[in-house]
Amino acid sequence: MSTTASNQGILYVVATPIGNLGDMVPRAVETLQTVALIAAEDTRHSSRLLAHFDIKTPCIAYHDHSDESRVDQLIAKMQAGESIALISDAGTPLVSDPGYRLVRSARQAGIQVVPIPGACAMIAALSAAGLPSDRFAFEGFLPAKQVARCTQLQSLAADPRTLIFYEAPHRILETLQDMAQVFGPEREVVIAREITKTFETIKGDKVAALADWVAADSNQQRGEIVLLVHGAPKQENEALSPEQIHTMKVLLEELPVKQAASIGAKLTGLKKNFLYDWALQQEK
Repeated sequence: MSTTASNQGILYVVATPIGNLGDMVPRAVETLQTVALIAAEDTRHSSRLLAHFDIKTPCIAYHDHSDESRVDQLIAKMQAGESIALISDAGTPLVSDPGYRLVRSARQAGIQVVPIPGACAMIAALSAAGLPSDRFAFEGFLPAKQVARCTQLQSLAADPRTLIFYEAPHRILETLQDMAQVFGPEREVVIAREITKTFETIKGDKVAALADWVAADSNQQRGEIVLLVHGAPKQENEALSPEQIHTMKVLLEELPVKQAASIGAKLTGLKKNFLYDWALQQEK
């Protein structure tokens, strides 16, 4: 593997399949076969992938819990002329996976960082979800505790962009129910599960209906999951009049946001979801 003009090694950030080994790109295989060392999130997990492609390059563990001495060790090797490939358990490193500290340290040390593109669960899900893709925000994993999770969802409720989350299977139902509570039951959500694998499932619906569907089928509470949420409706053409603002403020002084939006919709003739999003904006 070639080195930089200063005779330093190169850090290759290599994407690996998220399920189907046929998605491994030839350039990734060549890179992993020819670098001096592979820094892997879990060497035991990655050993199966490497064996499949007859990659005999030695591996070293590098993950979120690696201390600074491991980063320093890898930087020193590249400064000595060895090229290293960074891989995660699946998909593209740094996308809700380890790697940020190593990549940043390499760049600060003047080491060339080269991406080897490939599979990425959030991009694969977005490409097939049928939601607007001109603007989107990747939020990674939501907090495990309900109060913190709902607080974060509240902060995103009025965002007009498509929102993308990763979620653990044992929390998927609770998260969908929280989304129905915070975003409103009519907000469109797509669940993309087990992408590229045997039981790949991509289904979109109103979030309340989607939560009911997942609750009724325990199979949908398994595997790797991406959730995509339609952005909040645009509000340019639906401004509140002074009288409507007064009505909503009175309601919000006495009632929770969801109930105030529901009653406000009946009093003003405006859409409940619009009033809900408007009310959340007033809290910021």
